[in-house]
Amino acid sequence: MSTENTTGGALDARLRVERAAFTLDLALTAAPGEVVALLGPNGAGKSTALRALAGLLPLTGGHLRLDGRLLEDPARRVHTPAEGRPVGVVFQDYLLFPHLSALDNIAFGPRCQGLPKRTARAEAAVWLERMGLADHAAARPGRLSGGQAQRVALARALAVRPRLLLLDEPLAALDARTRLDVRSRLRRHLAEFEAVAVLVTHDPLDAMVLADRLVVIEDGHEVQSGSPAEVARRPRTDYIARLVGLNLYQGRADGHRVTLPDGTVLATTDDLDGPAFVAFPPSAVTLHRERPQSSARNVWKVEVTGLDLHGDRVRADLAGDLPMAADLTPAAVAELELAPGVAVWAAVKATQTHAYPA
Repeated sequence: MSTENTTGGALDARLRVERAAFTLDLALTAAPGEVVALLGPNGAGKSTALRALAGLLPLTGGHLRLDGRLLEDPARRVHTPAEGRPVGVVFQDYLLFPHLSALDNIAFGPRCQGLPKRTARAEAAVWLERMGLADHAAARPGRLSGGQAQRVALARALAVRPRLLLLDEPLAALDARTRLDVRSRLRRHLAEFEAVAVLVTHDPLDAMVLADRLVVIEDGHEVQSGSPAEVARRPRTDYIARLVGLNLYQGRADGHRVTLPDGTVLATTDDLDGPAFVAFPPSAVTLHRERPQSSARNVWKVEVTGLDLHGDRVRADLAGDLPMAADLTPAAVAELELAPGVAVWAAVKATQTHAYPA
C-alpha cells in the first residue's frame, strides 16, 4: 500500500498501543526544530511511546506521519519497519558497539545507508569534531568517560541525518558533575537540530532545560502539555506539582476563596468562580508552635510526619487540616524543636498562593 505524502507538521502521530494490562493512547505533534519532552511516573507509557515512534513496537491503532509521509497506520496495513524510518535513537545506556572505535561507531549508520567506507568515516570525523572528540577517534567505548560516550551516541544518531531524533533518558547514566556539562552541550546540539526531537526523562530539570514543550503522561494518556514555564506555573495533577515542587489542591472558587471537597477554605488574591486549582511553594509555608497572630489568612493545625535535608533547606512533610510540604532552614527546625509527631501551626499568606481554573 502507498505511503503517500501529505502536508502537515513535521511529526503528526496518534499512538495507540494495547497490551494485556495497559493501553497507551497519545496524540503527539511537533513542528520542525521543536524539542518535545515526555514526562511521567514509572509505567506511564513514556518508553512505550518512544518505542512506537522508533518502529520497535507496532501500533494497534492510530497513525504516524513524519514530514507528511505516512509511516504507520494499522487500519490501512501500513507499517514501516524501524530500519526504514528516518529516525535516530540515543538509548539510555548508549549501546555503542564495544569492538568499534568512536569513529567507526559513528560511521556505522552512514555505511548502512550505502555510503562507501571512506566517505562514511570522513563524515564521522566531522561529527567527532563537532562534539569536541576529535582526539578520541580511535578510542573504543570502554576507554571513554560517560560524557564522552554520550556524545558519541548522539553523533551516531545524528550522522544518519534523521528527521526524528529520539532520546531515552540520555543523561541518566551520568554522575551529577558530568551531567551539568553534558546537559549544556546537548542543549546546544538540539538547538542546531532542524528536525523534531522527542526526549523521555524522569528529571524535571533535564526537561525544563532541553525542551521547548512538555507533554506529561499518566496511565497512558496526556494529562497536561505546554511550555516548561506554563506547566511549572499551573500544574494540573499531584505528580506534576511534586515534580515542580508545589503544594497543589483542587476545589471550587468563589471570588478570593477556594473551598476544597472536605470543606477546607484557602484564601487567595486571585478572583475566580468555578472549579479551580490552588498552588503554593513549600517555601511559602511558615511554621509556628502557637497559633500565629499575623496577617496570614490561611492558618491550619498540622503535625510533622517527616523531615528530609534538601541542599541547605529542610523539607518538612505535614499532615492534618491541610497536608502539605514546607521548606525551612535548619535553624528554624532547631528553634521550633521539630520532629515527627510534633504538632505545629502552618501559615501561608494569600499573596503567596496562585489560583487558576481547573
